[in-house]
Amino acid sequence: MRLAITTLLAVSGFLAASLSVQAAEPTYQGQFAQGGIVFGQTDAGVQVLLDGDAIDTIAPDGRFILGFPRDYEGPAKVSIKHANGSVEEFSYDIGDREFNIQRIDGLPPKMVTPDPKVMSRIKDDSRQARDARTERFTEKFLENGFIWPVLGPISGVYGSQRILNGEPRAPHWGVDVAVPTGTPVVAPADGIVTLAHPDMYFSGATLFIDHGLGMVSAFLHLSEIDVKVGEVVKQGDLIGKVGASGRATGPHLDWRINVGAARVDAQLLVPPMDEAQKAANANN
Repeated sequence: MRLAITTLLAVSGFLAASLSVQAAEPTYQGQFAQGGIVFGQTDAGVQVLLDGDAIDTIAPDGRFILGFPRDYEGPAKVSIKHANGSVEEFSYDIGDREFNIQRIDGLPPKMVTPDPKVMSRIKDDSRQARDARTERFTEKFLENGFIWPVLGPISGVYGSQRILNGEPRAPHWGVDVAVPTGTPVVAPADGIVTLAHPDMYFSGATLFIDHGLGMVSAFLHLSEIDVKVGEVVKQGDLIGKVGASGRATGPHLDWRINVGAARVDAQLLVPPMDEAQKAANANN
């Protein structure tokens, strides 16, 4: 999972700064790469489009976020539409990535190929998840950047092709941290809770936090949820506890990030796990 592009580690300083822009060309920090996340800044009062589609949420000061799915090929075409109707267009190459293949055996057959009787439940779970991701906030929740919601061994990474009980399935969209049931999970960044579901079919106890500008964290397979929908959380606040609910072979946290409809790589927002663990040990 090596990239030739600098990993985003200093989100906070970028988002908090007031950046000057010439000729309305946005300034960026992040990764123009498959699964990448890019924080942009442009003039206030303009509309931003990616590949012809308007970005749903732009802050009053011109901040916005771009997310690129796993299989996005690019180039990314960013358009800036001014109030007078004029449009400026910019094109950015997208870095390709190689993704792992992950084989998971021993899952109950019903978790790989669900019984038709539970399909209505699965569809309703998906509807609730979509609804929880449509909230749009422009508050400056992202000024402090991101931290790991839990520290421990990484057992699964974004983009891995999943082979479940020998059958190819959709890629894995999160980063898995394998720690014992009951391990506290903290908010990786400020935000508002938009979903707190005790038992979804695949993801078990599931929690969503909207960090603003279309960026939403999801926390799956929890054993306990300690916050409620509508609650504002701060970075480092306790939000739940690790579990093995839903489709899981053992206790772990599955942390996922969406930017709008794009499923992106949460690991690009935080330092490498070994560095985070060393820093945490040094502070204890």
